[in-house]
Amino acid sequence: MSSIDPARLGFRPVTPDDFSLLEGWLKTPHWQEWWGKAWETELAHIRDMVEGRDSTRPFLILLDGRVVGYIQSWIIADALREPWLTEAPWLREVPAESVGVDLSIGDAADVSKGIGSAALKAFVDLLLAEGHDCILINPDAANGRAVRAYEKAGFRPLMVSPEPGGDGAKATLIMKFAATDAAPNDRTPA
Repeated sequence: MSSIDPARLGFRPVTPDDFSLLEGWLKTPHWQEWWGKAWETELAHIRDMVEGRDSTRPFLILLDGRVVGYIQSWIIADALREPWLTEAPWLREVPAESVGVDLSIGDAADVSKGIGSAALKAFVDLLLAEGHDCILINPDAANGRAVRAYEKAGFRPLMVSPEPGGDGAKATLIMKFAATDAAPNDRTPA
């Protein structure tokens, strides 16, 4: 896997014209494995973001101008309410001013090509430039591919949170961006 030059990457806000693209992605097996099968619910959340009813900021990831994925940022303080606290009790254990990031590669053919790590690094640079200094990502602990990609982007494990009401077999890995762990010149703004 080769490293992707950050200059090849870009982000653009999601618009209503993107809903059909996102719906298609949400219905694919590689999205449903981690986002769940309730694609209608997830698309409704994204619609709320775009229409200003949710403070989460949704973007499409561009590689050489081609849309290749989805990324969003959200403020932990805005999620310190139900149903999020029941679904993600770890939210109480991190600083409220932290920024959470979620991402997915659009088409399965683009998975495992270094796009996720490179896009996450570039997106983190934008968040750092905005003044955010505590950036978190919360993959399913069993999603080894995502965990490795996030580690390549400079994230390190912070804690493991078992799924509420589960048998302990399913858990969320909370990872924090650690700028000091990044290689020199890896943090150049995109």
